[in-house]
Amino acid sequence: MGQKKLIRFEEIKSFPNVLEYPENVKGTWHHFFKNDNPLTLELACGKGEYAVGLGRLYPNRNFIGIDVKGNRIWRGAKTALTEGLGNVAFVRSQMDKVTEYFVAGEVDEIWITFPDPQLRFSKMKKRLTHPKYLRLYQEFLKPGGIVQLKTDSPVLYEFTKTVIGLYELELLTDDNDVYRNGNYTTELQIKTHYESLDIAQSNRVHYLKFRLNKSMPKEKDAILKEMLNEEPANEK
Repeated sequence: MGQKKLIRFEEIKSFPNVLEYPENVKGTWHHFFKNDNPLTLELACGKGEYAVGLGRLYPNRNFIGIDVKGNRIWRGAKTALTEGLGNVAFVRSQMDKVTEYFVAGEVDEIWITFPDPQLRFSKMKKRLTHPKYLRLYQEFLKPGGIVQLKTDSPVLYEFTKTVIGLYELELLTDDNDVYRNGNYTTELQIKTHYESLDIAQSNRVHYLKFRLNKSMPKEKDAILKEMLNEEPANEK
């Protein structure tokens, strides 16, 4: 590991706005933030551009970025501390542990911004909009809680639309080319480091906003897998 990463890993241990694999935090976030304001998560937050950006826009709401990469979290946490954004915090953890940190109904909204699209068919269950993960989110989102996805990956975008349709979730917004269509909100103007890289080389940004308003029976997972297995565009 590089010297710079080691320094950052050590430094975030002293940051008051970073918790690494925290224990006994379920139901206590109003104490942490010292208010009862609505709570939004940015999952796989990377450098935390969205957690910080939303924190600037909405001082009366709380934001938590979650990622396993401590050297990336350092950037967002450092910025939040420098700017005095007391409504922004970070948790270092794997995504599949997220239910360990929140009680039912504690979270109002989730943002998933430019996550790894896990393009290979065999990696499908690692996509953060796979039913496996959406069921986890339902454990702590308020009833009918909202998930927002922003991605440059057409594969992840189409996959998520398939999930929304199959499980009959409520689709609120579907924009297949955010900047070209010009319908984007102030929130969508926030850009992450990975967005600027245009890794998918699609030259467009996709956006989906949907509500987790239905139960998601596991029996349908086999149908989803079969549907996607029939699509030649998916890399096996």
